[in-house]
Amino acid sequence: MDAGEYLETAVRDVLTAADPGLDDQVGYAALLLAVTGALDEADRLAGQWLARTERPVTSLAAGPVRARAWAMLSEARGGRPDWAEGLLPLDLDTEERAHTEFLRKPVSDLDGVLPPGPIAEVVKHVAPARPDRVRTALADGDLTRWASLAGQRPDVATLAATRALAPALVAGADPLGLRDWAGSCAGALVAALHERYPPDLGTWPELIAEILRLRGGPSAPPPASEAAIRSAELRLGVELPEDHREFLRTCDGLPADVVFPRLLGTADLRAENGVVVLAEPAVLLLSASHVVEVDPVLGSTVHPSFRAALGRHATLLAQAG
Repeated sequence: MDAGEYLETAVRDVLTAADPGLDDQVGYAALLLAVTGALDEADRLAGQWLARTERPVTSLAAGPVRARAWAMLSEARGGRPDWAEGLLPLDLDTEERAHTEFLRKPVSDLDGVLPPGPIAEVVKHVAPARPDRVRTALADGDLTRWASLAGQRPDVATLAATRALAPALVAGADPLGLRDWAGSCAGALVAALHERYPPDLGTWPELIAEILRLRGGPSAPPPASEAAIRSAELRLGVELPEDHREFLRTCDGLPADVVFPRLLGTADLRAENGVVVLAEPAVLLLSASHVVEVDPVLGSTVHPSFRAALGRHATLLAQAG
């Protein structure tokens, strides 16, 4: 499997596909992460999909094999994750028997080509049935052989639905060798979900409260007074944009966290050559009513407003969580 090519396609589908295509891609990706042993990443992706789309979780387990796969993985890990509570309960012994029969069922080159009926029966001899090598490898419990035959889009649902193999997958067997890639895969797809479904963070107090919740750290400083805001503007020689004034009225600065610098309060704001420094270190700048975020590695990003910069910060925190 070409992981880079797969991820490029998956991100594109999450951003642009119609709802059924999005659901199919996220459902596949979550199972792909799960069979690498990256269960936390699989749960994070599925949970973010559920929170963003608010669609029935059964959309991630469309079809009997995917539904069976999640049931077998849940049994192997000792219970369902929170996001999967809405999946229909299954009789695992019955599902195991059905899956074993499915793995051993012969296939023909004409499978799916001709509709059931007399013509299909007449031409069966043209392409006689034979064992499916990929499924047979799973029936035999041979993960190495399955991985060598799995192709560019491995059938991870059929793999995970194989009850005898689910405990090894949950324990980190990682037959496709993708464990080190799982975090970046989940992060990219969660970021795409956030871009497709941007959060509505409401008022400034709601936005700050969400940032603090995601940080899980100390509370914000108290609000700045109107007098303190006006004094800062006189000292800077600049009238602050209204959205930045609203931020200061909500909290007079914010401490740093893992993805953002310390945001300066009224007493610490400073101006250099007409540019207001909004953060320490000086990677967030106010210039001509635009907020410029300076990254020494990725370059500079121009945000249309201070609120847009904080909204982006909240998105990054959600992705990191």
